[in-house]
Amino acid sequence: METIITVRDCWMSFGSTHVLERVNLDVAQGEFVCVVGPSGCGKSTLLNIVGGFLRETKGTVAVEGAPVTGPDPGRIFVFQENGVFPWLTVEQNIGFGLLSRPAAERDERVKHYTAMVGLTGFERSYPRELSGGMRQRVEIARALAADARVLYMDEPFGALDFLTRLKMRADLIRIWQAEKKTIVFVTHDIEEAVQLADRVLVMTKRPATIAEEVRVDLPRPRDLDSPGYLAARDRIFSIMGMDAHGGGAV
Repeated sequence: METIITVRDCWMSFGSTHVLERVNLDVAQGEFVCVVGPSGCGKSTLLNIVGGFLRETKGTVAVEGAPVTGPDPGRIFVFQENGVFPWLTVEQNIGFGLLSRPAAERDERVKHYTAMVGLTGFERSYPRELSGGMRQRVEIARALAADARVLYMDEPFGALDFLTRLKMRADLIRIWQAEKKTIVFVTHDIEEAVQLADRVLVMTKRPATIAEEVRVDLPRPRDLDSPGYLAARDRIFSIMGMDAHGGGAV
């Protein structure tokens, strides 16, 4: 697979606070990569650098063969906090990035992605009338409808309850398998990372680098009790200096 994201010797400092150092990574086109690490280590900072919202202090970051100099409409963020526009309906939110397209094409894409994320029947609803999980579905549909090539997801399910998170993970995998977008997904939840990712990048404490890459070569949907799943999960806990019950110092 073609490499679409390349980070080489990336450092990031905010004044005297050193957040990242010697970060190197590659992400292939169509790959689903999760980034985990201790709280406050710089996971979101790294994602914001790759997404063009922050400029690295040192090093090189390239996406689709070109240096990252700022955000790109073909690479869309999905945040934990709701990014939907409260004054727009579901269909207006999903179609927001399509305003320059012909009306017939816009309507077709909005209908298609509304159905894909399971929101048919809620097209005229406003965000205040939706659950947290449904609002996240709107964000994902909006990114897909705009034909984003890359999705950057920063703990997008972190504010949801446990059962909703499980459902959203399953739905995200289904959508990713259908669309084959490149996804870089930051999470503090190791179980979530192993359930979702082709590869999990494990970061160290700050100033953070990537300690190790864990490949998750398991069929989807994943059996959360399978030996392979548990082995990958426990390996990540071990890298982070913890056990599967959360014991140990990070």
